[in-house]
Order: sequence, then C-alpha cells, then structure tokens
Amino acid sequence: MREDQNHWLPAYLKLSPVAVSSQLTALRLAMESCVLCPRQCRVNRLKGEKGFCAAPSEAVVSSFGPHYGEERELVGESGSGTIFFSHCNLECLFCQNWTISRAVEGGVTEDSSALADRMLYLQKLGCSNINLVTPTPYIYQVARAIDLAAGRGLKLPVVYNCGGYESVEMIALLEGFIDIYMPDAKYGSDAAGAKYSGVSDYYSRLKNALAEMQRQVGDLQVDSKGLARRGLLVRHLVLPGDICNSEEISRFLYEEISPHCAVNVMAQYHPAYRADAYPELNRRISTAEYLAARSKFSVKKLRLL
Repeated sequence: MREDQNHWLPAYLKLSPVAVSSQLTALRLAMESCVLCPRQCRVNRLKGEKGFCAAPSEAVVSSFGPHYGEERELVGESGSGTIFFSHCNLECLFCQNWTISRAVEGGVTEDSSALADRMLYLQKLGCSNINLVTPTPYIYQVARAIDLAAGRGLKLPVVYNCGGYESVEMIALLEGFIDIYMPDAKYGSDAAGAKYSGVSDYYSRLKNALAEMQRQVGDLQVDSKGLARRGLLVRHLVLPGDICNSEEISRFLYEEISPHCAVNVMAQYHPAYRADAYPELNRRISTAEYLAARSKFSVKKLRLL
C-alpha cells in the first residue's frame, strides 16, 4: 500500500492523555516485580534488583545514530535512527552483538528524558524513523520517552526492533506507542529455542506476540517514497542445517498472521559468541541453504523484502 507521506501521523500522536497515563502506570508497575518479558524474573527493577537480563532500573544505551544497514523500507536517504540498548532477555549462542546483549562493554545509563532527547536529535538529522534495538528490558522507559518526545515535537514512526521473545501482555500495553514492529522469528520450535537461546518456550511466545503485533498495526504499509510508516515486518535469520525450521515459520506467518506479511529472510549468519562450541552452528550457511529457506516463504507468496 502506497500513500502520500503527509498522510501519515504516528500512532503516539493519537493517544489520549488518559490512555498514556494508564499504560505507563501499568508498565512501571510491571517493573516492581519484573514481568516485562516471559522470563518473569519478578525482581524489583525499580530498586535496582537485576534479573536474567541484568538490566538496571534506567535504560542503558550502547550507541545511537543513523543506520544504513537496515531494510531499505527503513533506511531512506538519511538512515534509520537507531538506538541500540545494552542487555537482552535472550542468550543466543550465536549472537553477533553479544558484547552489547551480554553488556560486557559499557553503555550510557539514561533516563526517559535523555532518551527523548536522543529521539529528537535523530529526527533533526533527518532519519526516517526511531529504531529501538533490543528495547524489551526497557519497555517502560522507552514508552515514557516516546510520550515526552511527542510533547517536544517528535513526528517520526517508532520501530520496535526485538528478538521475538516478548510478553503478549506487555506488547498490548505498548499499543499506540509503536508504529512498526520488527521482531525476529528465530525458530519454528520451542526445542530449538531451548537449546540455542536459553528459553524453553520461544516459539510459543513468539506466536502469541506476533499475533498481538499484527492486531495492533496490521500489514506493513509504505508511503509514496517507499518508506515504512506502519505495520509488522518479520526478520528470519537462516541458520545452518535449517536449525531455524524455516518451513514452519513460513507456514505460521502465512496461515496465522497474514498472507501478506512482510518478511526479510536474512543470509548474514556467521559463527559468533559461543557458536564454536556447537558443530552444527560453527559454519556459515551455503547459498543453497539460503535459497532453499527463501523459497519456503516465496512459494506462499509472502511479501519478501
């Protein structure tokens, strides 16, 4: 779907003050006995207690700036305005950003007002969107930052760029704050998630979360310049030996999310983090493996990016 760029208004500018207050209150309460993600560590994040992800009470920003390596629907002429957060609720054995996700390298701790300033700065640079990378441990902080930034003139669509292991209840509380959901769909089985990402229910949670994301924002929509303005965009990283079960992911997206679902089937896997300890992970994928995986999505006529 293509419409004139001036037609679009970010969802957060349509939220009522009553709705914003209610959603932020609920998200903050979820930090007192942390249930922001399906791990439900139930530590008091507001008092500095740390769960599996080890995230503190305020957001930790690893880096930020225009990013030109994202999908063309996000990049535009001046890049996607990415904010990379430290810490993650997953521990993927092949994580290519493990120094950030496991937070072994420093980041800058920022409150919501400072995050709002980052968003406005990226808008000033001309970025096409605000791209929140691994925001799951900081759902409350980023929602509050979006609200503050909106009051200061933010008008860009907000992208929720996550690993796919999300609480459907928390995603529901983000309704209206997020314009574009961009989750990974890592595996088509819970067993693979347990072995390679340290969670026993990855696929079960992914399916519920994607259904809620689709309900909120629908299929991916672009403006007259081809830039994403609203909708769901799923990323699927092809893994060696079809560990990811591309067939099941493509079936689920087509049958249970939308036959028009936008998908980026990605070929850039390379062994990283602890992958060398697992023979099945300790190699790049072949061209044949990538093409075979991609064909499973194309044969269903899903929207491949």
